[in-house]
Amino acid sequence: QVHLVESGGGLVQPGGSLRLSCAAHGSIFSRNAMGWYRAPPGKQRELVATIASDYRTNYVDSVKGRFTISRDNAKNTVYLQMNSLKPEDTAVYYCRDLPTNSWGQGTQVTVSS
Repeated sequence: QVHLVESGGGLVQPGGSLRLSCAAHGSIFSRNAMGWYRAPPGKQRELVATIASDYRTNYVDSVKGRFTISRDNAKNTVYLQMNSLKPEDTAVYYCRDLPTNSWGQGTQVTVSS
């Protein structure tokens, strides 16, 4: 069974940066597409970014130019570097192993002055 563990969330001021990490266990990680999703307060979970096994990436328009998804197969870890954070980015962020539809428990990101 795939087990995903997110970390790196916290409180940051507008314009600040955070890097989220997601460690995958029980997955053939190098072959799997991975994604980051988020659930803003009172809203449904939405796609933020994906990264394929060949390192191709996709981003939702609202984060393009600010967020970067990456992966380190040697560490079985996917990252989300978030720069120029806005209050609208406040959400619980989740990572997902796409082939198995496995989700982590989420990590809270709060952007506030």
